Amino acid sequence: MAEMRAFLVTVQQINEGVLQDDMKKVADAARKVGRAAQEAVPVSLMGKLPLDFKKLGFDTHTRFDALALDAEQFGDKEQALGALTELMQNCISCHAGYRIDLVME
Repeated sequence: MAEMRAFLVTVQQINEGVLQDDMKKVADAARKVGRAAQEAVPVSLMGKLPLDFKKLGFDTHTRFDALALDAEQFGDKEQALGALTELMQNCISCHAGYRIDLVME
């Protein structure tokens, strides 16, 4: 859940950076949830997650890194928004296919 919240904060920061024409802000925000962020996930948890869920997660982190790199290299707001739009399809797919149900006792 913390990872999803971080993704949501990042999406907001990327949008804000685009609106402010601040591609450094876009790159910095995206990089925070790139592949390096996966190191914070405990190995014990990774072993319990379904393979397709992990693939989707790895792809999402990789796409954030690519967005960061493109923002730095090209500084193109339209490209950044397009990359973010495509990346968010991963979010939609994940939320459509996976959820955690609370069990109240």
